Amino acid sequence: MLVTRLTLVPCLLVPCLAAGLGACSSSGPSPKTAMAPAAAAPALAPLPAGSGCGPSIARTQAVVDSDVATGNLNAPVGARFSADLARASEACSAGREREAVGLLAAAKSRYGYP
Repeated sequence: MLVTRLTLVPCLLVPCLAAGLGACSSSGPSPKTAMAPAAAAPALAPLPAGSGCGPSIARTQAVVDSDVATGNLNAPVGARFSADLARASEACSAGREREAVGLLAAAKSRYGYP
């Protein structure tokens, strides 16, 4: 009986191993050839230059727009961020630079931007 069990184990083990190895090889395309080509990143416009609240808010808005366009930031979050930046821009346009800079800093902090 002992001999039968010892010879039975290799007889069952070999087909199981062969089936497992056969499952690893496929006749389909490799993952590298099956991947779709990556879409080209949209061309980025130059960031607004200058100092003061206006250009700072515009630069941040350009980064947010780019992040939404590339999928690094989802659109609903981008819309909320843009609304916060619009409030900062309104304060800046009204000559309330300190308030505008504070609103900009708060918005960037809220959404995790440096």
